[in-house]
Amino acid sequence: MAEAEAGREGGESTLTVLVALGANAAIGVLKLIAGLLTGSAAMLAEAAHSAADTATEGLLLTALRRSSRAADRRHPFGYGKERFFWALIAAVSIFVSGAVFAIYEGIRTIVGEEAEQTAVLVAYVVLAISFVLEGISWTQAVRQLRREAAADELSPMEWLRRTDDPTVKTVFFEDSAALIGLLLAFAGVGLHQLTGSALYDGLASLLIGVLLTGVAYVLGRTNKGLLIGRQADPRLVRALRDDLGARPEVDAVVDLLTMMLGTDQVLLCARLDFDDALGAADLERTCVAIDADLRERFPDLAEIFLEPVPRSDPTMRERVLSRYGESTGLGRPTP
Repeated sequence: MAEAEAGREGGESTLTVLVALGANAAIGVLKLIAGLLTGSAAMLAEAAHSAADTATEGLLLTALRRSSRAADRRHPFGYGKERFFWALIAAVSIFVSGAVFAIYEGIRTIVGEEAEQTAVLVAYVVLAISFVLEGISWTQAVRQLRREAAADELSPMEWLRRTDDPTVKTVFFEDSAALIGLLLAFAGVGLHQLTGSALYDGLASLLIGVLLTGVAYVLGRTNKGLLIGRQADPRLVRALRDDLGARPEVDAVVDLLTMMLGTDQVLLCARLDFDDALGAADLERTCVAIDADLRERFPDLAEIFLEPVPRSDPTMRERVLSRYGESTGLGRPTP
């Protein structure tokens, strides 16, 4: 059942990325034509924006395909983190392909010679069509975001902060930035037409570049944390601690380590102080039973390691306290 759910979510993520890819590719061509016809820096910046988004969607499709490969001898924990890696490259792509070009065009237009604006109607038509197409892609991203946030019993904004699925987050932020960028481009073209000054066109291009820089930074920071090895959702960590601590065979949960191996893939390492009355064979059977029960109750657990340790060991306790502090209750006897 967990595999079916993962497959459904992976299919929906693929659909979200494909919708965004098709929209951005079509929009990019239209913006480039409009930019060349009008000479608008804002339109050219938006064309670069769409080119960056199209490249990003291609990278995200690569991430979805490669991260789904099964574990093997060379990668015994699987390839789940490939999704984080390619999403990080996508964030870099947004900055290099979109933000840098937009900022360059804005500065060139502001400090350069005044250029005459032509075929303004073409720019307005392209911007309107682009807004509709981007809106379709954004709607698909929001639909998936809300569905997954509701399934996790979180608000959409909280889900975005906690999620380990960079594909949906990337498409949502990209499309949101694209809609804002289109409004900036419309304002730049319109003010240029009304005032006759290219300053507003260049300023719009600069603001689009700053917007893309912000999006690239947020996405890059998120994926950096996941690649380094982020802890699982705190709610899952607390549930695991409470579950293990409530077992009659366990006197104390000494340490609890979790790490995201991929989207909806969690590694768990639990150091437990077992009841001293358990013999070696009893301890082995208990560990097997705990493993099976945890996998059934928490489908996101991909790998589980259980290590018997004494809670009285000062070195172990110091290590735990240095990592989590006193507030976690780890290392204390179970009531």
